[in-house]
Amino acid sequence: MKLKNGRVVIMGASSGIGAATALAFARRGAHLVLGARGREGLDDIARRCVAAGADVELGVVDGTDAKGVAAFARAARKALGGIDLWFSNIGIGVVGKYTEVPLDDHRRVIEANLVSHMHDAHAVLPIFLEQGHGIWVNMISAGGFVAAPYAAAYSASKFGLRGFSEALRGELYRHPRIHLCDVYPTFVDTPGFSHAGNYTGAALSYPPGVLAPEKVADAIVRLAARPRDTTVVGAPSGMLRLGELATPVATKLMGRFMDKWAQRADRTGDTTGTMYAPPASASGIHGGQRRPEPQRNTALVAGVAALGVAIGAGWWHRRSAN
Repeated sequence: MKLKNGRVVIMGASSGIGAATALAFARRGAHLVLGARGREGLDDIARRCVAAGADVELGVVDGTDAKGVAAFARAARKALGGIDLWFSNIGIGVVGKYTEVPLDDHRRVIEANLVSHMHDAHAVLPIFLEQGHGIWVNMISAGGFVAAPYAAAYSASKFGLRGFSEALRGELYRHPRIHLCDVYPTFVDTPGFSHAGNYTGAALSYPPGVLAPEKVADAIVRLAARPRDTTVVGAPSGMLRLGELATPVATKLMGRFMDKWAQRADRTGDTTGTMYAPPASASGIHGGQRRPEPQRNTALVAGVAALGVAIGAGWWHRRSAN
């Protein structure tokens, strides 16, 4: 795909990674159709994209509404004259012990994080097949490899997304010009935590080493020029796959860590965040929690070292069990 005059659709474009990606494509001369639930957030990022010289169309759409997504895809195709790249980026979360979070909230996370991406694919893949080409970028996260205690529904949705993409690739093997690209960032400094549901009683904050949204956006833009199945941002891809060996030990360690964190963090009340309605105002791209560069690098080294220890512990655990 040529970036100049490329025809790009972004779902979940009103804040965070989606907004950063819209701006990154706008600066490279792409034509954009942006979708999200919140009009205020869409208007905010559209102004920035227009200022960067892009042509922009907007659509207020809820990704959990299959008919609404299908209509949005038809309108985007008509506006652009075709679709070269579709970025499925809708994602929400709820934090808390599984039994202490209402089932309706767990269900909402699955609907937003997994089912909405399935709606996107069902709407755009027929367009790609008719065109004979297209790139579907599927935002997953490192959570598609590493389970997260206190975020069981989030883990289920991200593991499900990874399997969904792999299954679709198996179906589309006869269409080499249609690419399904999964993106797995580690923690990213977006408004995501301020939007999340929270039943821990503790104020949410990102760990050290959090990524800038622009770093993920740049990786997605690169996929437009050179599609690939798997892109990991913020850690070596091999570490995530090796990390699966550590799952029995790593999840227990993470569970203990989360228990201690929930007891020590600043106190706050329960909230559903923006799971059921868009923010009342524009949220922007950043969450405002990133630390200076040297500290992030130190944290990344520490995180990689900790993951290495967990992998070794997981290997020893499985070997001992056998």
